[in-house]
Amino acid sequence: MAKLIFSLDSNILNEFLLDKERITIGRRPTNDIHIDNLAVSGEHAVILKKGDDFYIEDKNSTNGTEVNAKLVKSYLLQSGDLISFGKHQLKFINDAKLQNHSGSDSAFEKTVFLRPAELTEMMKAQAQVEPSTALPDTVISEKPVLPLAEKSAPAMAVGRVQVLNGSSAGRELILNKALTTLGKTGVQVAVITKRPQGYFVTHVEGKVFPIVNGSSIGSQAFELSDHDVIELAGVKMEFYLDKV
Repeated sequence: MAKLIFSLDSNILNEFLLDKERITIGRRPTNDIHIDNLAVSGEHAVILKKGDDFYIEDKNSTNGTEVNAKLVKSYLLQSGDLISFGKHQLKFINDAKLQNHSGSDSAFEKTVFLRPAELTEMMKAQAQVEPSTALPDTVISEKPVLPLAEKSAPAMAVGRVQVLNGSSAGRELILNKALTTLGKTGVQVAVITKRPQGYFVTHVEGKVFPIVNGSSIGSQAFELSDHDVIELAGVKMEFYLDKV
């Protein structure tokens, strides 16, 4: 039977059998899979069983749904796929389908296989990622980026933010992770996501939306441009891109 292995920072927390036609994932406790993470929407995604296949579909979530470090809207899951929500991960396992198609060439074309040694090294690499230095009284949460299979993909300019005011003026944070959460819990929290098309800032928590270049961004994801000034919880930060 197909299942999802739920983990946080490579530590396994739970296991969920995909024994229903529809499995919901989100921050609300009413979901089949409850993920208590500010970066996760109330009903973030759903897994649908269609015949012998399982699809994950994003439910118009704020930060999108990632499979193998790529944003997806609707995706046919293959055994070994990693679904990421910040530092939380769900690993999809479908042993029955692997056994049924073990003699078929098409199975090798459609399925991602990880040798035990490769999986161990990947988990070690993730565990050794050092979090960036947090600003005083500021929560920063980062999600490690899994290595992509396409080694020939063009390099993307790396974003940074530099604090412009307060006691931390001049301090920089490199945005080399897929997801970086900034702000003060209970006051104002936002996330900066690194996507193939650029960097986006999105409101997560607080009555006041983040301000970019003096204007509120509202509730939707806002694409950042070089030298944009972000104001969040009273802290002003300049966003810029390292040229490649």
